[in-house]
Amino acid sequence: MDRQIPSGQGDAGEDRPRSSGRDVARAVRERLGNRAIVLVGLMGAGKTTVGRRLASRLNLPFRDADHEIEAAAGMPISDIFAIYGEPAFRDGERRVIARLLGEGPLILATGGGAYMNAETRARIAGEGVSVWLKADHETLMRRVRRRSHRPLLANADPEGTMRRLIEERYPVYAEADVTVESYDMPHDQVVAAVVAALETWFETQEGEG
Repeated sequence: MDRQIPSGQGDAGEDRPRSSGRDVARAVRERLGNRAIVLVGLMGAGKTTVGRRLASRLNLPFRDADHEIEAAAGMPISDIFAIYGEPAFRDGERRVIARLLGEGPLILATGGGAYMNAETRARIAGEGVSVWLKADHETLMRRVRRRSHRPLLANADPEGTMRRLIEERYPVYAEADVTVESYDMPHDQVVAAVVAALETWFETQEGEG
């Protein structure tokens, strides 16, 4: 069941004693076992930036699927799209994520389209805990305008493309185990919300078990 906790709203259980951030992070790390925490969401949601800080908070390795794909292919993702096309990129993406999920506990940031693949979603469900970093259209566009390497936005109507991607992908992202809203605020605040949401999710799973 999806648990949605906006950034900055940490503990849903106001009546229970508050644990320190370090204690919560330790508890999340222990409950994770050998699984990966997999960040999903659209481009501009903050998966890489938040992922690096989350990895530091939980003392786990960080992997970025897009960077791993570029390393394996020996070229930027934009060139992979241009030379081989999106289907070839998606196939490589699927294989890279499957490999990374087998590397033990880590934080994994995925590309915006990765979670749309049913096989990848099933693998993440079996070997990881998925966290959707959710942001609205305006926030996403404000962030992606700072960079020019987004192949899916390399067209005459990037805003329209982003709206289409939101419409197509958000219902699928909503299948993630945890949802945390990613607004324009200090990244550490988003990280704290992710850790709190994960703690709540693990407690719910244990209660249902």
